[in-house]
Amino acid sequence: MPYPEQMCAPMRVDLTSAGFTELRSVEEVDQAIPNTNGTMLLVFNSVCGCAAGTCRPGVKLALNKSSKKPAHLATVFAGQDTDATAAARKYTLPFPPSSPSIALFKDGKLVHFVERHMIEGRSAEMIADHLGAAFEEFC
Repeated sequence: MPYPEQMCAPMRVDLTSAGFTELRSVEEVDQAIPNTNGTMLLVFNSVCGCAAGTCRPGVKLALNKSSKKPAHLATVFAGQDTDATAAARKYTLPFPPSSPSIALFKDGKLVHFVERHMIEGRSAEMIADHLGAAFEEFC
Protein backbone atom coordinates (compact mmCIF):
# COMPACT_ATOMS: atom_id res chain seq x y z
CA MET A 1 0.00 0.00 0.00
CA PRO A 2 1.41 3.42 -0.93
CA TYR A 3 2.33 6.01 1.67
CA PRO A 4 -0.23 8.82 2.12
CA GLU A 5 0.31 11.79 -0.21
CA GLN A 6 0.27 14.32 2.64
CA MET A 7 3.25 12.47 4.13
CA CYS A 8 5.18 12.46 0.86
CA ALA A 9 4.35 15.95 -0.41
CA PRO A 10 7.17 17.77 1.44
CA MET A 11 9.66 15.13 0.26
CA ARG A 12 8.50 15.61 -3.32
CA VAL A 13 8.89 19.39 -3.03
CA ASP A 14 12.43 18.92 -1.73
CA LEU A 15 13.41 17.78 -5.23
CA THR A 16 10.89 19.57 -7.45
CA SER A 17 11.90 22.91 -5.91
CA ALA A 18 15.45 22.10 -7.05
CA GLY A 19 14.31 21.63 -10.66
CA PHE A 20 13.41 17.95 -10.77
CA THR A 21 10.45 16.76 -12.84
CA GLU A 22 8.32 14.08 -11.26
CA LEU A 23 7.59 11.00 -13.32
CA ARG A 24 4.39 9.71 -11.76
CA SER A 25 3.13 7.23 -14.36
CA VAL A 26 4.51 4.37 -16.42
CA GLU A 27 3.86 6.43 -19.54
CA GLU A 28 5.88 9.39 -18.24
CA VAL A 29 8.79 7.10 -17.32
CA ASP A 30 8.73 5.26 -20.64
CA GLN A 31 8.61 8.56 -22.54
CA ALA A 32 11.33 10.30 -20.53
CA ILE A 33 14.12 7.83 -19.92
CA PRO A 34 14.73 6.17 -23.30
CA ASN A 35 13.93 9.30 -25.32
CA THR A 36 16.09 11.82 -23.49
CA ASN A 37 18.97 13.28 -25.46
CA GLY A 38 21.99 14.02 -23.31
CA THR A 39 22.19 13.22 -19.63
CA MET A 40 19.41 12.65 -17.12
CA LEU A 41 19.75 12.26 -13.38
CA LEU A 42 16.93 10.16 -11.93
CA VAL A 43 16.46 10.07 -8.16
CA PHE A 44 14.43 7.25 -6.63
CA ASN A 45 12.98 9.29 -3.78
CA SER A 46 11.90 7.69 -0.52
CA VAL A 47 10.43 8.45 2.90
CA CYS A 48 13.35 6.84 4.74
CA GLY A 49 15.78 8.74 6.90
CA CYS A 50 18.75 8.32 4.58
CA ALA A 51 16.74 9.90 1.75
CA ALA A 52 16.03 12.96 3.88
CA GLY A 53 19.34 13.08 5.73
CA THR A 54 21.86 12.45 2.98
CA CYS A 55 20.44 11.47 -0.43
CA ARG A 56 18.36 14.51 -1.33
CA PRO A 57 20.80 16.96 0.31
CA GLY A 58 23.73 15.23 -1.42
CA VAL A 59 22.05 15.37 -4.82
CA LYS A 60 21.24 19.06 -4.43
CA LEU A 61 24.75 19.81 -3.19
CA ALA A 62 26.26 18.00 -6.19
CA LEU A 63 24.13 20.03 -8.57
CA ASN A 64 25.05 23.29 -6.84
CA LYS A 65 28.80 22.74 -6.77
CA SER A 66 29.54 20.75 -9.94
CA SER A 67 30.68 22.55 -13.05
CA LYS A 68 29.25 19.78 -15.25
CA LYS A 69 25.64 18.80 -14.61
CA PRO A 70 23.01 16.56 -16.11
CA ALA A 71 20.84 18.28 -18.71
CA HIS A 72 17.65 16.75 -17.29
CA LEU A 73 16.53 16.07 -13.72
CA ALA A 74 13.78 13.61 -12.89
CA THR A 75 12.44 11.70 -9.91
CA VAL A 76 10.13 8.84 -9.06
CA PHE A 77 8.78 8.23 -5.57
CA ALA A 78 9.29 4.69 -4.31
CA GLY A 79 6.60 3.63 -1.89
CA GLN A 80 4.00 5.88 -3.45
CA ASP A 81 4.15 6.04 -7.23
CA THR A 82 4.66 2.31 -7.37
CA ASP A 83 3.91 1.72 -11.06
CA ALA A 84 6.19 4.55 -12.17
CA THR A 85 8.93 3.33 -9.84
CA ALA A 86 8.65 -0.23 -11.17
CA ALA A 87 8.85 1.09 -14.73
CA ALA A 88 11.94 3.17 -13.91
CA ARG A 89 13.62 0.19 -12.28
CA LYS A 90 13.46 -1.69 -15.57
CA TYR A 91 15.93 0.87 -16.91
CA THR A 92 18.36 0.31 -14.02
CA LEU A 93 18.76 -3.43 -14.44
CA PRO A 94 20.81 -5.43 -13.51
CA PHE A 95 20.85 -3.46 -10.26
CA PRO A 96 18.33 -4.72 -7.71
CA PRO A 97 15.55 -2.39 -6.56
CA SER A 98 16.63 -0.04 -3.80
CA SER A 99 15.48 3.30 -2.54
CA PRO A 100 16.70 5.81 -2.24
CA SER A 101 18.98 5.38 -5.20
CA ILE A 102 20.30 7.55 -8.01
CA ALA A 103 20.66 6.76 -11.70
CA LEU A 104 22.53 8.70 -14.35
CA PHE A 105 21.52 8.08 -17.96
CA LYS A 106 23.15 9.29 -21.14
CA ASP A 107 21.04 9.23 -24.30
CA GLY A 108 18.64 6.83 -22.57
CA LYS A 109 21.30 4.37 -21.41
CA LEU A 110 22.29 3.81 -17.78
CA VAL A 111 25.88 4.93 -17.26
CA HIS A 112 26.10 5.22 -13.45
CA PHE A 113 24.04 3.95 -10.52
CA VAL A 114 24.22 4.72 -6.81
CA GLU A 115 22.54 2.02 -4.75
CA ARG A 116 21.05 2.51 -1.30
CA HIS A 117 24.00 0.80 0.38
CA MET A 118 26.22 3.48 -1.18
CA ILE A 119 24.04 6.19 0.41
CA GLU A 120 23.46 4.75 3.89
CA GLY A 121 26.07 5.83 6.39
CA ARG A 122 27.61 8.42 4.08
CA SER A 123 27.34 12.16 4.45
CA ALA A 124 25.64 14.46 1.96
CA GLU A 125 29.08 15.80 1.09
CA MET A 126 30.37 12.30 0.28
CA ILE A 127 27.36 11.65 -1.94
CA ALA A 128 27.83 15.02 -3.63
CA ASP A 129 31.50 14.25 -4.31
CA HIS A 130 30.60 10.82 -5.71
CA LEU A 131 27.97 12.33 -8.01
CA GLY A 132 30.28 15.17 -8.99
CA ALA A 133 32.83 12.64 -10.24
CA ALA A 134 30.11 10.89 -12.27
CA PHE A 135 28.98 14.25 -13.69
CA GLU A 136 32.56 15.04 -14.72
CA GLU A 137 32.85 11.71 -16.51
CA PHE A 138 29.48 11.57 -18.26
CA CYS A 139 28.01 15.09 -18.54
